[in-house]
Amino acid sequence: MKLMDNQKRLGEEKIPKLLISFSIPAIIGMIVNTLYNIIDRIFIGNIPEVGNLAITGVGITLPIMTIILGFGLLIGVGTSARISIALGQGRKETAEKLLGNAVTLIIIASIIITCLGLIFIDPILKAFGASADTLVYAKDYIRIIFFGTIFSLGSVGLNHSIRSDGNPKVAMLSMLLGAGTNIILDPILIFGFNMGVKGAAIATITSQLISAIWIFYYFTKGKSILKIKLPNLKLERHIVLSIFTIGMSPFAMQIAQSLVQVVANNSLKYYGGDMAIGAMTIISSISLMATMPIVGINQGAQPIIGYNYGAKKYDRVRETLKYGVVVATLIVTLAFLLVEIFPNTIIQVFNNDPSLREMAIRGVRIYLFMLPIVGVQIIASSYFQAIGKAKISMFLSLLRQVLILIPLILLLPKLQLFEGLDGIWFAGAISDFISTIISTTIFFVSVKHLKKKTASHTDDLDVTISKNNKLLYNEISADNSK
Repeated sequence: MKLMDNQKRLGEEKIPKLLISFSIPAIIGMIVNTLYNIIDRIFIGNIPEVGNLAITGVGITLPIMTIILGFGLLIGVGTSARISIALGQGRKETAEKLLGNAVTLIIIASIIITCLGLIFIDPILKAFGASADTLVYAKDYIRIIFFGTIFSLGSVGLNHSIRSDGNPKVAMLSMLLGAGTNIILDPILIFGFNMGVKGAAIATITSQLISAIWIFYYFTKGKSILKIKLPNLKLERHIVLSIFTIGMSPFAMQIAQSLVQVVANNSLKYYGGDMAIGAMTIISSISLMATMPIVGINQGAQPIIGYNYGAKKYDRVRETLKYGVVVATLIVTLAFLLVEIFPNTIIQVFNNDPSLREMAIRGVRIYLFMLPIVGVQIIASSYFQAIGKAKISMFLSLLRQVLILIPLILLLPKLQLFEGLDGIWFAGAISDFISTIISTTIFFVSVKHLKKKTASHTDDLDVTISKNNKLLYNEISADNSK
């Protein structure tokens, strides 16, 4: 009965109300979940005497954290999108197979990441831009994170499926539970027990453990539609491939982001030293806070788009996209205004060193200058992901992060107009502009095609109704003649 109610809701309830009820919990959850890393950076950046080096050391580990998140999204987003489509088609058994296979994939990926990470920890950190001064902080932090990989993938990888199961509030609560634990433990372990960056890492994996336990309970003993069942843990090739084809887009985006961070770290180290990496760590934190609400909108819209696309209710898909784009643009515009007007106040939260603060203020104003237009780009990539068009989604995801941004980071600092660090800051803004133009063009062409499919589907319904009415008329006429 509950499954039918949720299906009816996704297919019939007014889109604004539906999008609000699904997106608000996701937005809150994503903002709070973002605090996992950002709270760490705030406390680490304020460690007495060594805050500058410590926050730079954590900045060195960001590419690794991004890769771990990428595997969580590969499994989590791919699974949840397929579950939404399967439920839209009325195939609950397939949805449960998807969920079971996701659990097994999470376990396998966690073991591989943990082993490789611990074995090659030193060469990885040095390749990612660690200096002799920052290596010790980076190593202390990421070693503990590697041990907790299974908790991270468990919480990220399965949380998406809770929304597809029809319970966005439960998904939000799992994030709140984890992030709340992290916020409480950070100051206690970092300052109270004088554990420094190690304390931040322990707080992070402990909070992810609690979140993962909550989610696992929901899908086994809780009030979920779908259940994790032992027979479904056995991997099936077509199930795994179906998850990866959709999940590959956000995974590629995270890997690309990691590559950008590695290239940027080394360029920043060359043109501005360790302090420049610390400045970019702060800038990336601000960017993350600005865009995470849009990711929340995408997560809320994904089951609505996936279900209605599967049910061929294309007009509802278009309406969901319209509201998503408008709200996303409003959010990033507000974030842009705050960054441009109050950069000093925002950056001071992370670190109060005058030199670092001055560098970060100039960097954030330039790097995020195109923030108001990136909402459409993020919505576009997620839309193609939700309807199963993985190749287009992957292209749009890689467009900014690899095809445009990396060449600009390498080229612009060498030009007289953008010499040195300014070249790296301008690379972000220019990349945002070019990639958004391309993404928006592809997105609106697809939506226009969707409009044609809506009209075609309506015509088909009219023909069917007309045929049924004609048959009914003939039957009545035959009965009257008798």
